[in-house]
Amino acid sequence: MGRTRMTPRVRIAPSPTGYFHFGLARTALYNYLFAKKTGGEFILRLEDTDKARSTKEFEEDIYSCFDWLGLTFDEKYVQSEHAQRHAELLKSLVETDKAYISKEPRKDDPSSTVEVVRLRNPGLTITFNDVIRGDISFDTTELKDFVIARAIDDPLYHFAVVADDGDARITHVIRGEDHISNTPRQILIQEALGLPRPIYAHLPLILAPDRTKMSKRKHQTAMREFRAQGYLPEAMINFTALLGWNPKTEEEILSLDQLIEKFALEDIHKSGAVFDVEKLQWFNRQYLMMQDDATFSETATARLRSIQETRPAGYEPAMANKLTPILRERVSVWRDIDTQAEAGEYDYYFARPTLDAKKIPDKKSVHEDAARHLAHAADILREMPDTFSAEEFKSRIWDYADAEGRGAVLWPLRYSLSGKDRSPDPFTLSAILGKEETLARIEIARAALGGV
Repeated sequence: MGRTRMTPRVRIAPSPTGYFHFGLARTALYNYLFAKKTGGEFILRLEDTDKARSTKEFEEDIYSCFDWLGLTFDEKYVQSEHAQRHAELLKSLVETDKAYISKEPRKDDPSSTVEVVRLRNPGLTITFNDVIRGDISFDTTELKDFVIARAIDDPLYHFAVVADDGDARITHVIRGEDHISNTPRQILIQEALGLPRPIYAHLPLILAPDRTKMSKRKHQTAMREFRAQGYLPEAMINFTALLGWNPKTEEEILSLDQLIEKFALEDIHKSGAVFDVEKLQWFNRQYLMMQDDATFSETATARLRSIQETRPAGYEPAMANKLTPILRERVSVWRDIDTQAEAGEYDYYFARPTLDAKKIPDKKSVHEDAARHLAHAADILREMPDTFSAEEFKSRIWDYADAEGRGAVLWPLRYSLSGKDRSPDPFTLSAILGKEETLARIEIARAALGGV
């Protein structure tokens, strides 16, 4: 059915029966990008007619996720507020004999009956053009006269969707490919109501790494979980946009404005897109690296503090600020800091470690050698200024380490400072701990060796 194309209007229609999930976020993003690219309008419709499963918590989660992602909507509809309108439209179809009331046995109790509303199906072959997939045809005869309402005032999903789309003047329906099979029923309802047909674009599935469909039961899909792990909204937007769409550029890091500029429905893939969490982490790290030092430090030290204050080693703000470069090197998502701190990987910055004297020497060295190397490192440090860089300390001890054996010299020094088998290099540790604390820890290690 033809129509005069007005301002493009698209909608995203989540149901508050569960947490806002990743697949819904991608659909919302593509609708948003299309609207902004075409100067159109982006509408949020809350489909809350399932009273048994809808909750205020899920509703608030939907709004929170839109706000976090920065996807602002131009209008908001709440489906339950249109119940009277739905009933009026159903009555009009019955009155014009395009639908009829059918008294039928209840499915859960065949001894009693219900009065459902069925659409009179003309049994046509329907062809609609999908922007992504081309022409798609269905023989609707097999649908028979299908139910569109449980009662004259209780519409089913297909009818409510069509009625709401019509009243909201939706011009484009951009949704997942799992809705393709719903389209013929909805077109039949549109034609019965005399509504114009929107343009359809069905998005490819999002697949798990094993190429099975992403499932809320089997995979992490709730956006609140990604947010809790410390993913940045800019990274989520960038990664999500490229999951099934080709911007026709070699660039991967694209801002929301750049995504809007490049977006076209025709460039969306037909085949499923694999969700790669490692790629998502890569995107997130790129955006973390782009943060200025003050912004990064504020969040990083807050995360560190929340864990360190619960640990015996404690927390000290000045030391945490000095750790910002280390944290920046090691983080892909903010939760990495939590995990590392919980494992004690930062304890030795805030408290002197307990040393095992047997582990101080390099595996190829003896106690006497380790003590001598530590004494030489201490002598070098005493001659250095109170504030020094890792490179400065390295340059002063490197020739000695080359001559004596790097492992033999550097392992005792690093272990003395961290008490860990794995930690940053001793030059970095020394520069962060400072001259006084580094010398104190070296002396503790020498004492553990028996003062040799």
